[in-house]
Formats: sequence, C-alpha cells, structure tokens
Amino acid sequence: MTTTTSTTEEMAADPEVLTDELLRDTAAKVGVCVRPLIRRVTDTDTGESEVVPLSCGSTRASVCPSCAAKARRLRMQQCRDGWHRTDDPAEIIDQADDEPEPEPDDADAGAGDSSPVRRRSTKRLTEVTDDDGNVVKKFPPLPLAPDVEDRTVGRVYTSPDGKVYRPSMFLTLTLPSYGRVRADGTPRSPKTYDYRRAALDAIHFPKLLDRFWQNLRRCAGYNVQYFGCVEPQRRLALHAHAAVRGAIPRALLRDVVAATYQQVWWPNHDEPIYTGARLPIWNERTETYVDPDTLVPLVSWDAAMDATYEPDAEAAHVLYLGEQVDMQGLLPDTQLADNRVGYICKYLTKNIAEAYDPDTMSRRQRTHLNRLHREVRWLPCCPECPNWLRFGIQPKNPEPGMQPGYCPRPAHQLENLGHGGRRVLVSRDWSDKTLAEHKADRAEVVRAALAEAGIDAPDTDRWSANQTDDDGTPRFVWDPVDIDHATDRQTYRVIIRRLITERLRWQQEYDTAKAQAANDPPDDTHSATQPDPVTPAAKPEGGTLCPAT
Repeated sequence: MTTTTSTTEEMAADPEVLTDELLRDTAAKVGVCVRPLIRRVTDTDTGESEVVPLSCGSTRASVCPSCAAKARRLRMQQCRDGWHRTDDPAEIIDQADDEPEPEPDDADAGAGDSSPVRRRSTKRLTEVTDDDGNVVKKFPPLPLAPDVEDRTVGRVYTSPDGKVYRPSMFLTLTLPSYGRVRADGTPRSPKTYDYRRAALDAIHFPKLLDRFWQNLRRCAGYNVQYFGCVEPQRRLALHAHAAVRGAIPRALLRDVVAATYQQVWWPNHDEPIYTGARLPIWNERTETYVDPDTLVPLVSWDAAMDATYEPDAEAAHVLYLGEQVDMQGLLPDTQLADNRVGYICKYLTKNIAEAYDPDTMSRRQRTHLNRLHREVRWLPCCPECPNWLRFGIQPKNPEPGMQPGYCPRPAHQLENLGHGGRRVLVSRDWSDKTLAEHKADRAEVVRAALAEAGIDAPDTDRWSANQTDDDGTPRFVWDPVDIDHATDRQTYRVIIRRLITERLRWQQEYDTAKAQAANDPPDDTHSATQPDPVTPAAKPEGGTLCPAT
C-alpha cells in the first residue's frame, strides 16, 4: 500500500507529474510557502552566492495557505501560554500604554508650547438618541471596584473537599443590531438597514474594545489580561472572541458591557458637501484645497476640530456593544479550554469579507457585501483620510493628489470592510514573551526532539545577517531576485519542488525522532528564551502536535 508521504515524494521528484496547480496544492499540503520571496545571498569571504527562497509570511490563506496556517498555530501557542498563567510578571508594568491611545486632536494643537491644553468633559453619557430624539440606548453607571489590585492572575478558589481551582474565562463581544437579517446574514429590508452605522462601527471597533478592557479593569478590581481576535459575523458585523485570565462574575461582565461606549470626537461628517465630479481642487500657492467654484479654502482640520471643544458640541459618532454576550468559565488543562483556543483563532487565516465564500455566495449576499463596502469606501477612516474633502474639511496634513473614495489605507479595502487595525489584540502582560520568543520556543521543541534522536537539526543560522567580518561589516549580503511567479514558471517550479523535498525530509526526520522519544522520553524540555522549564504544546511547522513532556 502506498502512503501519502511516499506518493507526495514521488510526485515532487517527477516534474512531469505535477501541473502548476497540483504543485501549488502539494506545497500547501506539506506546509511549504506557495509564493516564496527569492533572495540571492553572497558570502563576502568566499565570493560564493546562492539563491535562497524565504517564506512570504502572509497571514491569509487565500494568499498562502502554508504561511497563514503557520501564523495561526503560533498565535494559538501564544494564547495557550498566557491564558491560565499562575504567576504575575516580576515587575508590574504600567498599563497606561495598554489603554486606548488618546486621539491626536484630543488636546489643543498648541499643547507643546505655552498655549493652554484643552480637554473635553469626562462626564458620562446616560443615553444615545436618534435624529428624531428617540432614545436608542441607555448607559447605566459603571460598577467601579473600590480598589484595583496590582495583580494580573485570577483568584484561587478552594472546594469543600480541598481541591484548588484557578478558573479563567472565554468571552465573546458583539456590536448592536442594524436591522433584522435572514439566516444567510443579509438584511430583510435593505432600505431600512443602517449601513452607515454598521460602517462607522466597523471603522472604530478597535477603540470600543480598548475602552471595554479599560472599563473592565476598573470594575473587576485587578489588571485583567486578555488575548482576543476580531472576526466577522454572518451579517458582516464585527465581533471579538477573547481569552480572559481569571474568573469575573457574569453579572459584572454584563454590567460593564452595557455601560461601555466610545465617543468619536471628529468633525461632523453626516452629509457630504462635494459629490460626483464636483470636488475640491488643490491650490499650489496656498497648499490647501479650495472650493471648485469660489476658490475659497476649505475649513482646516485644526479649525474643524476646534468646534468639537465647544460646550454644546456633540461627538460625531457614539458606538457601543451589543446585548449578545457569551461568557464561559473554563479550567486549565481541560479539553474544553484547548478547544476554545482553536475557536478564538479559527478565522485568523481569512479576511473579514470571507464571511461569505467568494465561490458560493448568493446574489443577495454579494449585494449586501458590496453595499457595506460602498459605505466604508466613502467614510473617513482617520484624520489624514482624503474622504474628509467630501465634507468640506481639509484632511490633516493635506497634500496634492488626494481624492475622496481612493484612500489607500486598509480600512477601505473590500477584504477588510472597515476594520483597518490588528486582528489579534493581546494585553501587555499576557505571556511575558514576544511573538518571536514564542516562535523560538516552538523551534526548540523540534530541535530537542531531533537532538535526542541523534539527528542534526537544520542550521538556521547559516547566512545569518548577524554574522560579521573582522571589520564589523556583514559577512553575508542579501539581494532581491526579480522572479515573477506568474511568468518565470520554470524557476518557480524548480524552487517549489526543492522546498517540498526538503520539507518532506525534515518531516520524516522529525517523525523518526518522535517515535524514538515515545520509547525513551527525555527528562525535560527547556524554553529557548527562558531558563525555566516549560511544558511544550507546540505544533512544528507542517507537523503534528508534539506530546507534552
């Protein structure tokens, strides 16, 4: 009987067997980057050079399935390592930088000189009304804790029989309804569906999440740590799944969710002034945008922001969380907790618009997707966004060539649908490691297994940019190689076949090492970045889950 591995090896060795599509599928199957970056590395000591393929590092499966899967596994490892931690960092870090950064224009532009700094009132809102004055949302007061303890881990609970527990939580946060939807996520009434609010909420969703974690820390009474991922719902609205360290009463969580909101203090941008072909034009002499008819300069960004400091000024937009909240208490080292790690990171390899499968989405879903994207395209995403010109306002730091509807920032792209920020949100004291250190730990698991079996691990330090000659100059010089995967097919095929063969050899060596370790397990496994021993739960690139030791 022919095994899958041997069949793959035969196919990779025979260039005539694999078509371009099959070669790509085979590369993805064994964990090889399907669109490698080609570099030529030259040894300045010997003069020898070699063409080296580097992984593209994409986090989207539609671009590179192998690199996206690798990035997802790394994030899962990061989530596991910090979720049920039982010790605080050696030194409690000031969490001010972990809270939402102040808007650049929250203070007067003259804050750096002798001008007084203006700040808006911190009085909490009690409700939000619509254009007709109807109350659409009421905000209860925050249930503030009397004191916030300097700890990042959850409390320990002891049962009557003496067992000790330190539970943590899984949490899902959503946005409010914008109108009734069908089972396929599309609006029942597209005419009344609030696409504008949906788009604005998507653009500012990261700010709302930051505000929620800030409020939760103030109410839970300790420095809550979290690992969260942002993803789309079926209706294309954003929501977030999060692993929360420590157990928090469900009633308190519901109160904090109900009381959390975020005000967007930007100039009003409800109704566009310039549309179609009638748009502001650039004046070279004054270096400003002017009205196309009167040639009068548009309101500057600073002047527009000044109006937001008036006593009767209102925020341009207020967003808040939805009523649907999922809260689950979980114990460490359980199958349910491990399943939740996979669930939190489940859609990290997909973009926001892929809530609908591009190959199978219905006409109704495509209409809904395009309608939401059209709204996102024309709304401002930041103070520097060209879309401010539509509303008669100079963007911050204006420059020639700005055109509404063509902002290059990620929020306006179809695949992001307004969300231009990070998909993974991690608090500062989550695991005490950087993502690079987590990656090093995963690699060390593989190296330890190979060394135990007497197999030489691949030399990852070869051609290192850190190696220098006696005069301090880099020994190895890296230069890009201009190879187009679409046109230079033969070179691409040779590189991919070589990578597949190398990956299969590494996988076979690692499988051999694991089989030997099963019969003669090592005493312990150590972190590559920390002196203390850790329990590995890492999955090597392209491999299977390593057994804990």
